[in-house]
Amino acid sequence: MTTERIGPPLRAGERETLRAFLDFHRATLAMKCEGLTDDELRQRAVPTSDLTLLGLLRHLAEVERAWFRRVIDAQDVPLLWSADGDYQQAYDPSGSTGAEAFAAWQREVEHSRRIERAAASLDVTGHQARWGEDVSLRLVMLHMMHEYARHNGHADLLREAVDGSVGV
Repeated sequence: MTTERIGPPLRAGERETLRAFLDFHRATLAMKCEGLTDDELRQRAVPTSDLTLLGLLRHLAEVERAWFRRVIDAQDVPLLWSADGDYQQAYDPSGSTGAEAFAAWQREVEHSRRIERAAASLDVTGHQARWGEDVSLRLVMLHMMHEYARHNGHADLLREAVDGSVGV
C-alpha cells in the first residue's frame, strides 16, 4: 500500500484548510507505518519507553473515536481498548497486529471525516465529559492536528530506529 499525502491548500477557507491539514497529518502517520512488519511496528526507539508505531496507531484510533464520535456526534460508544476509559491501554501493542490496528484507525478516521462533513459549521459543539465543558468542532479539529503533529514527531524517531528511514 502506498499512502498519498496531499499538501494543504495555500489559499482556502478555514474549514477546508483545517480539514486538509488534519488529513495531511493523518497521511504522515500512515507513511511512517507503511511497509513494516508487526515486529517492526512494535519496536521501541528507546528501551525505557513503551512507545511504538503500533501503539501510536492504536492511540490515534482511540483519540479520533473519542473526539469525533463521542464528543461531537454524542455517540455512546466505548473506547476501543479500554473498558474503564484508560487511554494509556491503547499504547500496549501486545494484543494487536498491525493490520488490526491500521484497520481500526482507518475506520475511526472515516467516521471522523463523515461527522466533520455532516456538521453544519465549525461552531457545532459537543460535550467533553472529561472537562465538563462544551467544545466546538473547530477546537476538536485543531486539537487533533496538535495530537497528530506531536505524535508524528514520535513516529519520526520510531521509524528511524526501525530501519533508518528519515523524512517523509
